[in-house]
Amino acid sequence: MSQLHPLPLRPDHARRFVRLALGLDQPAATTAAMLEHLGYVQIDPLNLCGRMHDLILRPRVAGYREGDLMRHLHGPAEEPPLAAERRSAFEHHHPQTNILVAFPLAAWPHLLAAMHARTRRSGAWSGRLTPKQKPLAATLLAEIAARGPLSAEDFAGSGRARSVWGSATLAKATLQKLFFHGRLLIAARGPGNRRCYDLPERILPAATLAQPAPTATDSARWAALLKLRQRRLVTLKRTELPLVADWVQPIAVENCPPLHCLRSDLPLLEQAAHHVPAPTLQLLAPLDPLLYDRRLTSALWRFDYTWEAYTPPAKRLRGHYALPLLAGTELVGHVDPKADRAAGRLRVVSRSVPRRHRTAASAATRALAAWLGLR
Repeated sequence: MSQLHPLPLRPDHARRFVRLALGLDQPAATTAAMLEHLGYVQIDPLNLCGRMHDLILRPRVAGYREGDLMRHLHGPAEEPPLAAERRSAFEHHHPQTNILVAFPLAAWPHLLAAMHARTRRSGAWSGRLTPKQKPLAATLLAEIAARGPLSAEDFAGSGRARSVWGSATLAKATLQKLFFHGRLLIAARGPGNRRCYDLPERILPAATLAQPAPTATDSARWAALLKLRQRRLVTLKRTELPLVADWVQPIAVENCPPLHCLRSDLPLLEQAAHHVPAPTLQLLAPLDPLLYDRRLTSALWRFDYTWEAYTPPAKRLRGHYALPLLAGTELVGHVDPKADRAAGRLRVVSRSVPRRHRTAASAATRALAAWLGLR
């Protein structure tokens, strides 16, 4: 294990590096390339002004269209789901945070231990099957094996399960657990973002499923490196640093906690010293990798931000789905837009933008509306 001295960086240099390393100044040619670069992309069903994953990828992939990530994962909605040998990515839950993400195939073996652990824990959402769910699970698996991808709506008469997100059918709750356990995977997304499930062997390539389960240490190292790939400049926990010490460079930035980047990103770090970010103001997703770590966002960018979609309205400071505004090496405010699909318009519910950036913010909002096919 090699230890390096921290490399001192000015805050503006660190910010330019983060922009470059996260693909905001050098968009990828394809969704697949950016997914591989970031390690995963967070998926969220809310669609106030575009879904989270689309808003994350929009500025990072050249010519990205709304829905391109789902088309990459599952194929065009109007066609049958992709065959296993044609898939290069899949949906599943991050083993440490349980957030739903799109993963490249290489992630699969590192999820197995978490899948198995969930089958032994209690929990209405992801834990072991209840006595009522066990016989239903066998029926669901048999039906899917015989008929192909099915959704909870195909089993409407299964009864209710009121402990999952307020109210759900017993079939929906059981399918969700089978997904968490790795016995089913999402094969496609139907109308209204509805999940259609199928057996893993019909979704993932045989070579992916045949990979041996890694050791716990290997998967812990993978998770720490995944965190570095996802955010590029990070704070590492005491348990994480020893696992990746040979892969990282310590970074010291004034008024920031101890930071690390990947040594493979050092050429970008050097490039960032002379890089001038594009002048175009960018609307970021609420959970964009650049600002996902609230503590670091506050220390490095001097911007205190919380995603408030699930915050009670009376306690919101910025709005339901406020999009932060990135201007060069500054986060300068927010716009809270809402798509009115029926009227074909993107409405601005609220905004907080310094006067010098208001024209650029209006242009960025109009560009978002055009991307959504709205006025």
